Amino acid sequence: MVEEFEQKQGRLADTVSALLQGGTAPEARRMLNALHPAEIANLLESFPVPERKLLWELVDEKNAGEVLLEVHDEVRSGLIRDMDEDELLAATSGMDMDDLADFVQDLPKTLTGEILRAMDNQNRQRLEAVLAYPEDSAGGLMNTDTVTVRPDVSLDVVLRYLRMRGALPELTDHLFVVSRFDHFLGILRVSDLLTHDPDGRVADLLDADAIAITADTPAREVAKMFEDRDLISAPVLDARGRLVGRITIDDVVDVIREEAERSILTMAGLGEEEDLFAPVWSSARRRALWLGINLLTALLAAYVIGLFEGTIAEIVALAVLMPVVASMGGIAGTQTLTLVTRAIALGQIASRNTRKLLFKELGVGVLNGLFWAAVLAGIATLWFGRPAIGGIIAAAMTINLAVAALTGVGIPLMLKRLGIDPALAGGVVLTTVTDVIGFVAFLGLATLFLL
Repeated sequence: MVEEFEQKQGRLADTVSALLQGGTAPEARRMLNALHPAEIANLLESFPVPERKLLWELVDEKNAGEVLLEVHDEVRSGLIRDMDEDELLAATSGMDMDDLADFVQDLPKTLTGEILRAMDNQNRQRLEAVLAYPEDSAGGLMNTDTVTVRPDVSLDVVLRYLRMRGALPELTDHLFVVSRFDHFLGILRVSDLLTHDPDGRVADLLDADAIAITADTPAREVAKMFEDRDLISAPVLDARGRLVGRITIDDVVDVIREEAERSILTMAGLGEEEDLFAPVWSSARRRALWLGINLLTALLAAYVIGLFEGTIAEIVALAVLMPVVASMGGIAGTQTLTLVTRAIALGQIASRNTRKLLFKELGVGVLNGLFWAAVLAGIATLWFGRPAIGGIIAAAMTINLAVAALTGVGIPLMLKRLGIDPALAGGVVLTTVTDVIGFVAFLGLATLFLL
């Protein structure tokens, strides 16, 4: 399925590119605006900046707002810079409140004020309520468009109210039951409303145990709740327990995708919203720091090797086998680091189980170390005809894989305690440790026993 989607996007990009180069902009416009906004956004991101600007001019005004919500922040900022105020105001019309709150944060302050002034008082208060919360919190994710009912009314009254209302917000699977002062009491499922006697009362079908999310809950925890409980929507409450909005599964899917992208990109020292076709200078500047850190760690490993220059000069076979020990330690450590970093993100690691996890990973490291050490010892002995070299590299391999397991657990826990994202810095620290330990163990043992 994913492969089919990628092929479809590739064909679309080729077709649109050919139409633009052939000067048939009307045909390109027709094809472009027949696509879903998410597909248009993906096309925009796959074109270099000059072609992207030309393509953006072909997007109909009615689609512009939704497309801007789908592209990454850096691409969105670039497109917004080329739009005048009237175009931006038109793009905001019809947006859901949570989407509008995300969008206006990328706009100039003067234009944000103009958007607020153009709203009626009720919508202005709703937008300001969402903007009052951090973007990565439940309050920042929520939409204020909710349907509420009182517990003392009949189901027939609720049904007549819904018919008079005319439409329900998207992804409405239940109504929120509140008191006279908007305090959240529970939910009334739409399925129950439709299948029970209309003369019954809301209080009789009220689910008072339904999960509710406080507005200051981090977005990552919100996503975990939706995943664990298979939620479609959930109420959002303020500190006093009053209903202030709701979160729907479409917003949570965006959070999950962003978290996945962030984890992958930050491990390489890249920004999660970096534009694929950003200017060379800005891209080089962003990546320079990570490359500099990596250079320092590589120089440290080189310094350790330099300490054993005499040993390597005497036994050339050591230079051939030396990278194997470091590489195996790096891979083993990365496996452990990845598992632990993921467990931290899911809240699965606490003081009660850290020691057991450490011993378990140490056991895995030692067991794998002994097995692959025996394999490598046999290869090295056959290759160089010196059993001593085989024994030394086997010992070094076992030591390095054991250390890799310990550091794979310890590094992310230490970084978390220091307030540093393990996904961002864990890989660099781990690679440095396994390289240095691998070189010291292998070359140190060789110095002791072969010279």
